[in-house]
Amino acid sequence: MTISEIDAVVSEIDIAASPQVVFAFFVDPDKMVRWMGASAKLEPRAGGRYAVDISPQIRARGSYVEVVPPSRVVFTFGWEGDAEVPPGSSTVEVTLTPDGDGTHVRLVHRGLLAAAQRDQHRDGWQMYLARLAVAAAGGDPGTDPNVA
Repeated sequence: MTISEIDAVVSEIDIAASPQVVFAFFVDPDKMVRWMGASAKLEPRAGGRYAVDISPQIRARGSYVEVVPPSRVVFTFGWEGDAEVPPGSSTVEVTLTPDGDGTHVRLVHRGLLAAAQRDQHRDGWQMYLARLAVAAAGGDPGTDPNVA
């Protein structure tokens, strides 16, 4: 862990799918909603929109900062209507590393100022990455449990 990650959320998982397959789940709206949210509007290019609606009340908003197929995605992140983590106020960096026939996914979420925010987002990312592992490997993780 680097100095810049001391106050960051770091979540990692190994997925039984190639980096090319896993990468698509971060940039394709149809694939995104297989593991997170009910709807997504994604423009995967620097400055492009990142919008994932978990439910009508829970809406993640930000923009893509860096998109490097099939190894890296960086986007700003926050919640509409949330003063503590407003849209675009934090940054999520996803690194996809080949690991045999699969992929090691490392997600680092920076800019969460309060410990409670970090704890909440750590729990959320761990749950969502587990769902991503199922979806990217060709399984059905079921409906997002946070979709209302």
